[in-house]
Amino acid sequence: MLALGIVAAVGASLLYNTSIALQALEARQVDGEHSLRVSLLGRLVRNRRWLGATALGLAGWPLEIVALLLAPLTVVQPCLASGLVLLLWLGVTRLGERPGRREVLAVGAIIAGVAGVALAAPERTTDHAGTGAIALALALVAIPIAAPYVLRGRIRHSPHPGGVKVGYAKAIGTLAVVSAGCGYAWTAIASKLLTDELAAGAAIVAVAWLATAAASEGLALLSEMSALQQRAATHVAPTMFAVQVLIPVLLAPLIFGESWGSTPLGGAVLVAAMAVAVAGTVLLAGSSAVGAVIESAHSGDSD
Repeated sequence: MLALGIVAAVGASLLYNTSIALQALEARQVDGEHSLRVSLLGRLVRNRRWLGATALGLAGWPLEIVALLLAPLTVVQPCLASGLVLLLWLGVTRLGERPGRREVLAVGAIIAGVAGVALAAPERTTDHAGTGAIALALALVAIPIAAPYVLRGRIRHSPHPGGVKVGYAKAIGTLAVVSAGCGYAWTAIASKLLTDELAAGAAIVAVAWLATAAASEGLALLSEMSALQQRAATHVAPTMFAVQVLIPVLLAPLIFGESWGSTPLGGAVLVAAMAVAVAGTVLLAGSSAVGAVIESAHSGDSD
């Protein structure tokens, strides 16, 4: 069961990362004034290529649900970073990028980290904490999701005649990256809660978690597209992936009772494996070979 869950998570990751590669250039063709506004998505949904890329990413979500039904969240999240290896392969085979020590080290770290997490994984459970603990955890995740939108709203209504300082605008751009990562992290947590409620036969509650997952996915997508409008993919991807992998894993013991204490060396092996996987993710996501794939997606096309 665990092995099938890992296969499903890797499949979801391949679809998610291919989707990112195809979306980035389309987002940059929209005027920057639409950043962090619903109008950005409104313009992108009229772009057939962007819709196709988004549909590819959405196709990965059912695979992630299957993975969560078969494996603990602590295992599934690091596996979702494995699709970055596909982007590296595309950069090497299609664009002639030369992988260096960074890329080799990153791929090795991801493989070793995911393997270590799988071997040291806690038991999958369908139990979870009470409403109060879940609400507190999700409130902490919601704050960075909302932060760039709140600050953007203040800028829009500010009477200051001098405009927005460059440093402040960059800070909002950084917050948009973190917002995207946290939004996808919320989706992962809500997806896990959805699978637990389905297993318990609580269909109505499961539908409620499905609604929150859809909402967080939409906000995360808007934040990600806004960040890609302003920054290179090699700057956006490392932080976004690290956040969306780490937050659900760190909250798993609190919300889902995935006890690390029962794993080898009282959780030390698991923590070390996750650290290696995340380090590899950050290295590979920031690689010029991976960035070249994202930057060149549809670069020769025009609407």
